[in-house]
Amino acid sequence: MNKNYYAILMAGGVGSRFWPVSTTELPKQFHDMLGAGSTLIQKTFSRLSKLIPIENILILTNEKYNDLVLEQLPMVKQDQVLLEPAMRNTAPCILYASLKIQKMNPNAVMVVAPSDHWIEDESEFASNLKQCFDFCESNEVLMTLGIQPTFPNTGFGYIEYNILDDNPIKKVNQFREKPNYETAKSFLEAGNFLWNGGIFIWSAQSIIASFEKFQPQMNALFLEGNESYNTNLEQHFINLNYANAENISIDYAILEKAKNVYVLPATFDWNDLGTWGQLHEKLDKDENNNGVINAKVILENASNNIVRSDANKLIVIDGLDDYIVVDKEGILLIYPKSKEQDIKRITALANKL
Repeated sequence: MNKNYYAILMAGGVGSRFWPVSTTELPKQFHDMLGAGSTLIQKTFSRLSKLIPIENILILTNEKYNDLVLEQLPMVKQDQVLLEPAMRNTAPCILYASLKIQKMNPNAVMVVAPSDHWIEDESEFASNLKQCFDFCESNEVLMTLGIQPTFPNTGFGYIEYNILDDNPIKKVNQFREKPNYETAKSFLEAGNFLWNGGIFIWSAQSIIASFEKFQPQMNALFLEGNESYNTNLEQHFINLNYANAENISIDYAILEKAKNVYVLPATFDWNDLGTWGQLHEKLDKDENNNGVINAKVILENASNNIVRSDANKLIVIDGLDDYIVVDKEGILLIYPKSKEQDIKRITALANKL
């Protein structure tokens, strides 16, 4: 394995659209959402470790999830878990991890990947990632893996590249915000738009140079801790200073400003498992398109539903179409799949009760 390869695994999100299974105490990345025998973070770690040495995979998470990470990834040492004392979006934590990695290895190239996405063709993923690593080792660029859109999704940002560019790795024209339905349709018809899946690849040198250029204040803040990184003083510095960083995403902070951004259209299947509906897509279904996880069920006149239960009980459903049914520790959710984006709002209401 290439000792210059590193990964930053993002595992700090709450996944509130998967309530009541995903909660602040136990977010979705720590659940076996598909009933596959492994949690999402375990699957992601395993996928990355096929190309990247285990000791070179850093996990970025909220300090409250430290024990969960170590429990689910027993091969990881404590110094590989980077604990955020405050939620500050993706730019600050990526800069922090990148400075730490550069101090370990000035020749490092790294992938930044969410911990809660689902990729089935792992060998194709590794092949795409290796192609990106090779490009980043020989060019001062920032890269992303763009996902081939399969329908006009309004829940993702898009990456636009030059339609005349016939190179396998393409220069990015611009990042586009989440569109309305008509705009998303026009993106698909144009043929040179990809979903922004939030998987980024670059050398430590390239990303830090970009922070120096576009986020000098944030760069100066984290550079103050350079002496402490990879020592027993690191966490003390982070605890004192992390909350002073601007709350901003890597897209806004760097990628939308930089001119050296490239994209490789991914050749693997991908699902960000952002909602119950997207989870339903990945499940095995019965003849009426019902997907069932960990539940004993009798389904009559029922179609297009997703049913999950953590309770040892029989669930009988008759006459329900396109619903989410989740039974979890004192909460029963029966909710139209068409309104699944509202679950985040319902979660906030439930937390007040």
